[in-house]
Amino acid sequence: MSTESGVATEQVPERAGAAAVADPTIADPGPLGLAAFAATTFMLSVFNAKLMKPPTLEAVFLPLALFYGGIAQLLAGMWEFKKANTFGALAFTSYGAFWLTVWYYITTIAPKLPLLDAHRGFGLYVLTWTIFTAYMFVATFRINGALVAVFGVLLLTFICLTIGNWGLHSNIVKLGGYLGLLTAALAWYTSFAGVLSNTWGRVVLPVFPLAPGAKAK
Repeated sequence: MSTESGVATEQVPERAGAAAVADPTIADPGPLGLAAFAATTFMLSVFNAKLMKPPTLEAVFLPLALFYGGIAQLLAGMWEFKKANTFGALAFTSYGAFWLTVWYYITTIAPKLPLLDAHRGFGLYVLTWTIFTAYMFVATFRINGALVAVFGVLLLTFICLTIGNWGLHSNIVKLGGYLGLLTAALAWYTSFAGVLSNTWGRVVLPVFPLAPGAKAK
């Protein structure tokens, strides 16, 4: 989540009292991290929204969660550390780990639990990510409007999934699915904006910088 990807802006400090370090030898990892997050969120949300049946088809989501949403996004977070982008490093590393643990929970833990415990356990799990997403959402107000939209809708998605899974409210889980689809679309937009800015050498899709005095690259 860096300048080129629209995830941060040129003049936003990425560490307290320090500007982000630009390293021309490292490609911008932001579009990769956003695309990995968007694709995995999209596929899981299709099933949460009950847009595809039977449920056995959910198995096609698991490889994507492991390799793209998990490993690829985790790598994007590591590259953001190299670029001294604190927000991007924290976000991509954390959500990469989120998808890895979702994969592990679905394949290893949930099958061993009673159905009620599996849903409530997942509800508690999602609650922890709701809390994390809430304070990351606050941080986006010093970055750009595109990320405000991504994290704002993601926060609503997690709230619905927490309530729906904990209380076994299928309609609330379904609402979370539709909100997840919107989250994926917004993340894809922000990823697209970043890769276009990099390949075209100018801003093609706006991300609406918010930091005082910041200019989009």
